[in-house]
Amino acid sequence: MPIKIGLIGKTNTGKTTFFNAATLQSAEVSTYPFTTKQPNYGITNAITLCVCREFNVKDNPKNSKCVDGWRHIPVELIDLPGLIKGAWVGKGLGNQFLAVASEADALLHVVDASGSVDEEGRLTEPGQGNPIADVYDIEEELVMWFLKLIEKSESRIIKDIKSGKTLPDSVAEVLRGAKVTAEHVRTALKQSGLEKKDFENWTKMDDKKFAEKLREVSKPTIIVANKIDIETASKNFELLRDQFSDRIVVPCSAEAELLLRRAEQKGYIRYLPGEETFEIVQESLLTDKQRWALDFVKERVLKDYMRTGVQFAINVAVFKLLRMNTVYPVYDITKLTDRHGNVLPDAYLLPSGSTVMDLAKEIHTELAKGLLYAIDARTGLRLPADYQLKDRDVLTIVSTTRRG
Repeated sequence: MPIKIGLIGKTNTGKTTFFNAATLQSAEVSTYPFTTKQPNYGITNAITLCVCREFNVKDNPKNSKCVDGWRHIPVELIDLPGLIKGAWVGKGLGNQFLAVASEADALLHVVDASGSVDEEGRLTEPGQGNPIADVYDIEEELVMWFLKLIEKSESRIIKDIKSGKTLPDSVAEVLRGAKVTAEHVRTALKQSGLEKKDFENWTKMDDKKFAEKLREVSKPTIIVANKIDIETASKNFELLRDQFSDRIVVPCSAEAELLLRRAEQKGYIRYLPGEETFEIVQESLLTDKQRWALDFVKERVLKDYMRTGVQFAINVAVFKLLRMNTVYPVYDITKLTDRHGNVLPDAYLLPSGSTVMDLAKEIHTELAKGLLYAIDARTGLRLPADYQLKDRDVLTIVSTTRRG
C-alpha cells in the first residue's frame, strides 16, 4: 500500500497551495476560511538517489521514474480541511478532518510563519498572527481526538484485558482505523510511564498523557513553516525552531514551489523539485511579470533558504520520520531486469526492519507463500527470509511459486 502523508493546519496557512505544488493538481485556493471542504487526494513523489549510476545501467522504471539519477517514488498526499479550536468536538469541519487524518502515516503541519492568520483562521496583517500558538492549538485538537477515541472504548478495553488480551493489542484493535499498531501503543506506554499501571486505575491525567504520546508515535509530524518569503516570517521561523526544538521545522514557500513547477511544466525553466536552483531555457517567452516572479523566488527564497521546502518536507517525512528504505527487486540478477527486460523496474519503500519476507508479501502473496530465499545483486550471497533489508538493496527473490 502506498505511503499516505496528510497536510494539516489551520485554514489559510497554504496547505492547498502546498498540495498543488507537490502534486501539480489545481485544487481550489481562496482567502476565505474552509475553502477545502472535502479532502483533496493526489500523488506526489519521495525522491532518493537511484542505484542506476552505481551499477552503470540505463534503467527504465515501471512503478516509479528516474530523473537524472534520482528515483521518484509515488506517495499519496492528502490535503485535509482546515482545523480550528474545538474541532475534536465537531466545531468547523473538525469531525471530517479528524476522520481523514486517521488515514495518514505521517503528517505535515503547515503553519503560516508570516503570522498572517488569526486564531480563527482568518487572514490578517502579516505579523499579527501567532504561529507558535497555532501549532499548540492544532496539536491539542489531535491529542483530544485520540483521548476521545480511547475514553469512548474504555469499557471494551477493560473487557478485553479481563479476557486475557494485552493492553497494547486491545488499544491497537480499537484504534486500527487510525493506523495505530500494538508497537505504537507499547512505545507510548513506556514514554508516558504507564506500562506497569493497571488500565482500570488510570486517572484523567494518565489518559491525557498517554493520548499525547500515542499521537506522537503513531502520527509523526513535521512543522512546515510556510510563507517564508514574506518579510515577517524569518523571525517567526527562528521562534518556531526554538520553541519546538524536539521537532523538525522546515522553512517553506509553497507559492514559490508552485510557480517553479508550473514554469517547468510549460518549458520556461529547467527545474527538479527540491533542487537549489533553476535554469531559464525560454527567456524570450517570459513576460516582465513572470521574470520578476522568478527573480523574487531566486532572491527571497532560494538564496536565503536554498530550497522552497516542499520536496524537502516530503522527503524528510518519508525517509526520516517513517524511516523508509528503498529496495529494488529484480527477476534476472545478472541483467537487473524483470521478466520483460525492464532494467531496475521497481522501487519499493519499506520501513526499517523489514525483511525479505515482507518484501515478498508486498510484491505478491503467492510469492511469499513459496519463499525460499533472496540473492543479493552486489555480493551474490543468499539472504534468508528473515534477513533485514537495507536501503538501496537490489535483490531477486527465489520462490517455489515464482522468482521475482
